[in-house]
Amino acid sequence: MRTNTLLIKTPEGIVFSQSLAGPVTRYLAWLIDILSIAALVSMLGAILRFLDLISPNIGGAALTLGYFIINIGYGIFLEWAWRGQTIGKKLLRLRVVDAEGMRLQFNQIVTRNLLRFVDMLPAFYFAGGSACWLNRKCQRLGDIAANTIVIRIPNVRAPDFDQVLAGKFNSLRR
Repeated sequence: MRTNTLLIKTPEGIVFSQSLAGPVTRYLAWLIDILSIAALVSMLGAILRFLDLISPNIGGAALTLGYFIINIGYGIFLEWAWRGQTIGKKLLRLRVVDAEGMRLQFNQIVTRNLLRFVDMLPAFYFAGGSACWLNRKCQRLGDIAANTIVIRIPNVRAPDFDQVLAGKFNSLRR
């Protein structure tokens, strides 16, 4: 049975709850990330255009290698630098975290991002999307292997101290 909340219980008996991100929100974040990767590859292509003067094969090989590095490195670098977020996740207020509530480790980030290619099989994220729909924690295959989940970041507003302190009398003030 799938739930929208993950409960994490500490050894001291304290229970924390995390709102899980659904498959649709995760897919929208992935679309934003794909557009970001496409923009980076397009900029790289413009920069490497001069290599076509030497040889079209060298230019094509450099662009293919650059695409591979950007495609893999984008998720790994941003999720490590931004503590579990990419541009798409940041815009949609999502974050990758350890499924047990522990700190996200670098090997978890690498594992989940390298297995993204398996999730994409046979086409259009069919394997990963199916796993996400069927898993009670809404995990794709890369998340299951890395023991990670994607959560929604709550929108917490700062308290209004003027409202709280209204009507209070300070006896030390003259």
